[in-house]
Amino acid sequence: MGRKGRKCAVLFLSTLELSACTFGGGYVIVPLIRRKFVEKLRWIQEQEMLDIAAIAQSAPGAVAVNVSLLVGYRAAGLAGALAAVAGTVLPPLVILSAVAVCYQAVRDDPAVELVMRGILAGVAAIICDVVITMAREVLGEGNRLAWVLLPGAFAAVRFAGINIVAVLFTCGALGALDAVLRRKGEKGAGK
Repeated sequence: MGRKGRKCAVLFLSTLELSACTFGGGYVIVPLIRRKFVEKLRWIQEQEMLDIAAIAQSAPGAVAVNVSLLVGYRAAGLAGALAAVAGTVLPPLVILSAVAVCYQAVRDDPAVELVMRGILAGVAAIICDVVITMAREVLGEGNRLAWVLLPGAFAAVRFAGINIVAVLFTCGALGALDAVLRRKGEKGAGK
């Protein structure tokens, strides 16, 4: 097995393990994927992971699958993307198939309800951790635009009821405009 084949095997097994042991969806798996591929394996840089997370959240589909696809592609091309997606999708497919078969028997069980409430509390804590970690990375760069867009986007969605798609497109357009203006400013200062 070549180097790319070994990377695909690691991608498949890593995402399989993370997906099998994670409850709560994509926002919960993102920091775990970050730890594995940024901190431990060092296949992806911190800034790349932030970009991947942003793209995955704004693209259609499940966040966990989108992140796995992008991480896999970045690490090992198309074969890596396919391996990572397969590893991410397989555990939920098996688990949900089993749950669907057993659901009628356990749906009214108070113990099952308590377990699910406990899992939800843990998921909420992990999502808070993701938000704090990502906000620290984005705002720590000294990006003044992020300091305005972050609370502005939150307020627009939460309090003004503006559609999230409109907020995403507006933030993306403002970010692109800011990048263009910065590049022009750098070119002008370099002359």
